[in-house]
Amino acid sequence: MRIAIITESFPPDVNGVAHCVMRVADHLARNGHHPLVIAPESARAPVSAGGQFPYPVERVPSVPLPGYPSFRLGLPSPRLRRAIVEHGSEVVHLASPVALGAWGSHVARALDLPAVAVYQTDLPAYARAYRLSKATEAFAWRWLRDIHNAAGRTLAPSTMTAADLIAHGMLNVRIWGRGVDTERFHPARRDVGLRARLAPGGEVLAGYVGRLATEKRVGLLAAVAARPGVKLVIAGGGPEADEVRAAVPDAAFLGERQGADLARIYASMDVFVHSGPFETFGQTIQEAAASGLPVVAPAAGGPVDLVDEGITGYLVPPGDGDALADRVARLAADPALRARMGEAARRKVLGRSWAALTGELIDHYAAVLAARSAKQELAA
Repeated sequence: MRIAIITESFPPDVNGVAHCVMRVADHLARNGHHPLVIAPESARAPVSAGGQFPYPVERVPSVPLPGYPSFRLGLPSPRLRRAIVEHGSEVVHLASPVALGAWGSHVARALDLPAVAVYQTDLPAYARAYRLSKATEAFAWRWLRDIHNAAGRTLAPSTMTAADLIAHGMLNVRIWGRGVDTERFHPARRDVGLRARLAPGGEVLAGYVGRLATEKRVGLLAAVAARPGVKLVIAGGGPEADEVRAAVPDAAFLGERQGADLARIYASMDVFVHSGPFETFGQTIQEAAASGLPVVAPAAGGPVDLVDEGITGYLVPPGDGDALADRVARLAADPALRARMGEAARRKVLGRSWAALTGELIDHYAAVLAARSAKQELAA
């Protein structure tokens, strides 16, 4: 199958959309399919000459997102249509479509190609997080509804997100989660030396991994950092880095980490704590669970599917920093409980490999292709 994946972000950018697209494209290519990735030019160092991916990557012109210059918005470009035609794409995959994805949706319709739209970035929730007007939030819903309802299927990452999309008029919604590398993210990566440097007094390490941005509400973790016997570790970067450092001065800030280094950091923690109430999924929660960690997270969006209350961790009211800290303190005081929950968390994700999730995605591609063929037969 020949698939054009149109994405708002791609490596070397570091975020959930970029990571998901890369893993899907890798597994598609590994299984004999032919992906083409179309992405905005990155603000980071360009990919080395010849490319580092086993499939073509077409870059289109981009501009920096106001207030977040490291994230760039892809612009409408004739390169997109030309790349799809030259690739001979049979189906279009719109990865978290907003800007470039809107143009990709238009081109797919013009070429009469079936499309699957993957919902990942909760734009209306971000409008609330950044205290924008109700009119802005309503516009975001209209914009996304137009893109997604033009696709054959919308794939939502969690049950709560799917329900929200349906309530706002999205059609043909199915649930498709995310995979996790349970070999890379593994309790065996625990690093005694790293733990000694981060917690020289033997403190319990509670960690957050992710972007430092307004919608992530990382400042709520100040209450966790204030608990006796707990050391808060924060791995990530973003536009609110200075504000988070000011709000949580006692945390250990490790910066942006990737690959084996990130896996070592996860496994060296004792508890994973997530503060953001706007997650459509929560990939870092899966990575923490694969690393054998109990998770404390808001009872909203993706975490509701990923955390089994009282079994693999705890869910707390969104925006409640004290509740996050109380559950972390409970786990810090009970090593046996941490171990039991961490083992249960890893068991929960063992079947969620990227290979399995890509197999589900291929079934969705096949379904929209079949629907397009049936429509053409009826019209003939």
